Amino acid sequence: MSYTQSRTEIINVRGLSYCVRHWGSPDAPTVFFLHGWMDSSPTFQFVVDALKQSWHIIAPDWRGYGASQWLERPYWFHDYYADLDCLLDHYSKNKPVRIVGHSMGANIASLYAGVRPERVSQLVMLDFMGMKPEADNDASTTMTNWITAIREQPKLRSYADHAALARRLTMANPRLDEKKAAFLSRVVSRPCPDGKIEMACDPWHKVPSPIPYRIEDSKAIWHKIKAPVLMLIADLGYVHDRLGNDPDEFRSRLESFANVQVRTITDAGHNVQHDQPEQVASALDEFLLRD
Repeated sequence: MSYTQSRTEIINVRGLSYCVRHWGSPDAPTVFFLHGWMDSSPTFQFVVDALKQSWHIIAPDWRGYGASQWLERPYWFHDYYADLDCLLDHYSKNKPVRIVGHSMGANIASLYAGVRPERVSQLVMLDFMGMKPEADNDASTTMTNWITAIREQPKLRSYADHAALARRLTMANPRLDEKKAAFLSRVVSRPCPDGKIEMACDPWHKVPSPIPYRIEDSKAIWHKIKAPVLMLIADLGYVHDRLGNDPDEFRSRLESFANVQVRTITDAGHNVQHDQPEQVASALDEFLLRD
């Protein structure tokens, strides 16, 4: 199977080395693709391959992911909003942008679109409509858990080789076929000093936040989004798991967006970009305006 060729460049973003992946001609209309937690930019390869229209896809590895610089210490989530602001200034300083975000990438993009509504022309959110607050979501417990977690160096699981990682990926996601798993095992991993491999994600991302998650804060910011929003929700994904039994909360979150369309991606888990790239690509080609 052949894959659409990508190219990468390293740029400085707020003092850090950021790896940014490009697909397509620089002369084509631009779309920013933002990956999720414990992932990296190559995760969108199958969607890129399935797109029918010509786009210039710009997909950064977030700080601490892929080939971007790792801090090797706890991360402050709000840095991602500032990083995105600088990335957009670098590539599209005077023109609003189209953004497609998966999971954590959709979280970052949607809140950014609320605080910088003039910078985003269209927004696509892949299987994300906010987190589900923990039962013990009080400030004291959250801070205690964070202090406890940072006392020890977090570690990632390592694998003997790419084939072992590919097997692990298919176990975690039965919808992922062997060819896709083999591809992902090479492009979203990195070698370890002992010759084994691990996912290309700084293990410090596994440390929980010291600040409780408040869905009310997200909803208040979503209300300020001016761009049209497309929600691509997996029928077997995280949105369904978190809100499927709470239609009132689902409706409340959806109503936080002034201009929103919802489309279900069928036979897909949370990683819709892997499970049903053709459905995702078709929805993007249809929704994203080219002028």
